[in-house]
Amino acid sequence: ARHAGPPDGGWGWMIVAGCFLVTICTRAVTRCISIFFVEFQAYFGQDYARTAWIHSIVDCATMLCAPLGSLISNHVSCQVGIMLGGLLASTGLILSSFATSLEHLYLSLGVLTGLGFALCYSPAIAMVGKYFNKKKALAYGIAMSGSGIGTFILAPVVQLLIEQFSWRGALLILGGFVLNLCVCGALMRPIALKEDRKTAPEFLEQDYVPEAQKRDLKRMSICSPLIKVWSHECLCYCSWKEYDFLLMPGFMVLAVSVLFMAYGCSPLFVYLVPYALSVGVSHHQAAFLMSILGVIDIIGNITFGWLTDRRCLKKHRHFCYLFAVGMDGLCCLFLPVLQKFPLLVPFSFTFGYFDGAYVTLIPVVTADVVGTSSLSSALGVVYFLHAIPYLVSPPVAGWLVDTTGSYTASFLLSGFSMIFSSTLLCFASLAKKIKRTHLRSLTNDTGTKEHIWTNGAIAYSVTAELDQKDVEFLAADTNSYSNR
Repeated sequence: ARHAGPPDGGWGWMIVAGCFLVTICTRAVTRCISIFFVEFQAYFGQDYARTAWIHSIVDCATMLCAPLGSLISNHVSCQVGIMLGGLLASTGLILSSFATSLEHLYLSLGVLTGLGFALCYSPAIAMVGKYFNKKKALAYGIAMSGSGIGTFILAPVVQLLIEQFSWRGALLILGGFVLNLCVCGALMRPIALKEDRKTAPEFLEQDYVPEAQKRDLKRMSICSPLIKVWSHECLCYCSWKEYDFLLMPGFMVLAVSVLFMAYGCSPLFVYLVPYALSVGVSHHQAAFLMSILGVIDIIGNITFGWLTDRRCLKKHRHFCYLFAVGMDGLCCLFLPVLQKFPLLVPFSFTFGYFDGAYVTLIPVVTADVVGTSSLSSALGVVYFLHAIPYLVSPPVAGWLVDTTGSYTASFLLSGFSMIFSSTLLCFASLAKKIKRTHLRSLTNDTGTKEHIWTNGAIAYSVTAELDQKDVEFLAADTNSYSNR
C-alpha cells in the first residue's frame, strides 16, 4: 500500500538509527584511517605525501561512486545495496591487513573499501528523507551526528588496537566491525509514497506506451512476475524521469555551489593541526583543537537540525544552509590572524558548529529542490560532486604552503570558496523570488492565469475565460504545472 506522505515516526526512527550506524561505519572509519599513517610510513619506509594518498582515494572513491549506490538502491533495493556495500568494505579492510606495499593499500583500503562505503552512504541518507517530512532536519541531524560521535569513540579505540595487535590486527578487527553495515541494511525497510511515480503499474498507464504494448506488458507481468519485458520507449522514459532533475535550474545552481563548498571545507581538517603547531601551539593543545571541532560538530548536527524544523525557520532552511556555509567561510578568512591557543579555541567552536549545521542541511536542501521521489538519485549526484574537490583541494593547499611559506593563502582561498558558494545560492534565491513577484504582478495587471512549471518557467498562459475542457486538456498535457 502506498502512503499518502512520509510517516514522520514509527519505523522511521529505526531508519534514523540505521543511518546513524552507517555514518559511523563509513565516515568515522574513513577519518580513523589517518591514525594508521605513522604505522604505514614506518613499515613501508615511505614519506607522508605517498601515504596520505590512501585517505584521499577512500574519500574520492566514496563520493565518486555515490551515483552507483543510488542506482542499485533505485533499481534493486536499498537493503541489497547497503548489504553489498558492507561486504565490499569489510573485504577491503580485511585484505588490507595482508598488504605488502602501498600500492596494495591503494587498491584494497582505498578503492575497494571506498566503493563499499559509496554503496551504503547515499542510499541510507535518502531513506531518512523518505520517512520524514515535518521532522526531516532533526532526523538528519541525529543520523549525520554518527560521523562526529563515531570519530570521538573510534579514534582512541583504533589507537589501542594498533598498540595491542599491530596495524594488521587493527585493520582485521575494523573489517569485522564494518560488517555491521549488513545489519544496517536489513533495517532499511522500503516505503512506497504516492508521489513516487516510478513503479511498473503506473508506467503502464502512461500515454507514451501504445495500447498494444500495454496489453502485452500486462499479460507478461501476470504470467511471469519475475521477468518483466519493457519497451525501448519505456526504458528511456524511466531513465529520463530518474535524472530529469539535472536540468532544473535550482539543482544546477546547487550543484555548482556544492563544488566550491567542498573545495573550501576540506583543507581545514587537514591543515588545522599543522598550522597550530607552526604558530607555537603544543602537540597536546593542537590535538585538543581537533577534539573540540569534532564534538561541537555533533552539537551542530543535532541542534541546528532541531532549530530548522521549528515553524519559524522551516520555510527558510535554504537560507539557514547558505548562512552556515558563509559563516564557515568567514572563519577560514580570520584564521591566519589567530595565532594563539586561546584564540584558536573559539575558532574550533564556531567552525565545528556551522560545519555540523550545513552537513545536516545538505540532504534537506536537496530534497526541497528536487522532491522526495528523486532524492536518492540527487544525493548520489551531490556527493559525487564532492569527489574531485576532496581529492584536489588538500594537495593544492599544500602547494600554496610550500610556495608562499605560509598558511595564509590556503586558508584565504578556502574561505573565499565557501563564501562564493553561499553568495551564489543567495543571489539565485533572490532572483527566483524577484521573478515570482514579477509574474504575480503581471498576472494581476492583465487579469490572466499563468500555468507555471515547478522550476519557474512559464508553460502556457490562458485567459480566465477558458472553459473546463481546455483546462482539463492542459492539466493532462503537463503533470508538473501549478495554477497561479
